[in-house]
Amino acid sequence: MNISTILDMAAEAFGDRVGVVSGAQRWTYAALRSAAQNAAQHIRASGAQYVAMLDVTSPAAPVAIFAAAYAGVPYVPLNYRLTRPEINELLARVVPAYLVVGAEYRALVDARADLQLVDREAFLSLEPLAGAAAPEPAEDPRAVAVQLFTSGTTGKPKAAILRHENLMSYIMGTIEFASAEESDAIVVTVPPYHIAGISAVLSSTYACRRMVQMENFEPAAWLRAVREEQVSNAFLVPTMLQRVVDHLAARGESPDLPALRALAYGGGKMPLSTIEKAMQLFPGVDFTNAYGLTETSSTIAVLGPEDHRAAAASSDPAVRRRLGSVGKPAAVEIEIRDESGTVLGAEEAGLVFVRGPQVSGEYLSLGSQLDADGWFPTKDRGYLDAEGYLFLDGRADDVIVRGGENISPGEIEDVLLGHPAVADVAVVAMPDEQWGEGVAAAIVLKPGASAAIAELQELVKGQLRSSRVPQKIVFKDALPYNETGKVLRRVIRQEFAN
Repeated sequence: MNISTILDMAAEAFGDRVGVVSGAQRWTYAALRSAAQNAAQHIRASGAQYVAMLDVTSPAAPVAIFAAAYAGVPYVPLNYRLTRPEINELLARVVPAYLVVGAEYRALVDARADLQLVDREAFLSLEPLAGAAAPEPAEDPRAVAVQLFTSGTTGKPKAAILRHENLMSYIMGTIEFASAEESDAIVVTVPPYHIAGISAVLSSTYACRRMVQMENFEPAAWLRAVREEQVSNAFLVPTMLQRVVDHLAARGESPDLPALRALAYGGGKMPLSTIEKAMQLFPGVDFTNAYGLTETSSTIAVLGPEDHRAAAASSDPAVRRRLGSVGKPAAVEIEIRDESGTVLGAEEAGLVFVRGPQVSGEYLSLGSQLDADGWFPTKDRGYLDAEGYLFLDGRADDVIVRGGENISPGEIEDVLLGHPAVADVAVVAMPDEQWGEGVAAAIVLKPGASAAIAELQELVKGQLRSSRVPQKIVFKDALPYNETGKVLRRVIRQEFAN
């Protein structure tokens, strides 16, 4: 099944329902389908093999996703925060291409004969081609629907492949068609080049839920949009939720968001103190932690609202700690393996593997990364508890190898975050002549708070083994994060290396 079916179903069932709100613009599902089908005719006529987009969130994002699907070519959104050379290097890998570009980014694109540029507003206003047949995409579930470039932190960005069958498996396995009421709305703050931005379009369209788009995130603007548009659902990365909590606390305000019923978060580690404060600020809101990857078509594990409430209210440490988990598998299988591939039991930390029809695990030119039994190595570390809740310890690449001992930064960070003065922390490896690698910590203190280095080291020593004690601690005003809420550990590691 082609993902364009999602828009067809929404337009045919609720064509007059508003699907996208972007500033003063309001697009119905019928208008979105008409724009996508018109664009598909132009894409086919151009001979392009890809539809690329270089722009912030706007109605062009859902139109381009579905236009590419109708035209039968992959959709490739690009990170507009990259440098000009980086952007053009990625474009050279997808030509001949049809590029939808925002006016402020057009100057970043080098002219070339095999790249057709179309401004965002012109793209959204395309008329049907005279004499052209209505687009009828081939029903090939194995065709590539989306190609996403990875962040490229350890080399050239890899091109992750998501096929129509992967995305449709995720949508149909997790969402009920037309399950949203006409008054329901979701505020979209994640950028269009992230898997969360793509899944927001597909899942909201399938649920027939109104999408309220924001080009950039700012706490006061987010609160205002949620209030004025009567938003019922929201998704935030942890740093965004922390900024909302801090914004309200600094002003002594209550959220005053009567329509908000559900708030999902994911994309990075959520500090326990942040989710606890958020649950207190939004007592009537259902919180969900969603863990997923680009290669898995989005969410693969969920800590649902009842899990949040049960953990927050429990005095049992084994139950309460689940507030720091990412929940249980959702429509997939998850297992933990050691370095040799042996499947581990409950409470045993190792590498996280996932299997299921929504899992692509495939890269252009590199092929499938699935093993013979269909399991994909996420390269995350973690463990399952006795009830099947998944706890993450960070990326496998982030493990500190001290004298042959593997040390997970996550367990040290959890201890340090338990100190009343610590607001944020990142633990990384630093060069050590004796042990190969040592433990280092960058810490952000809460406003007006103080803590001595020796005090923090003793805190870790008292709860973990002495090998886990950071040999160097630096205090910072803020940690470096990317726009989707992931701490840039490579930047911090480099600072300690220098």
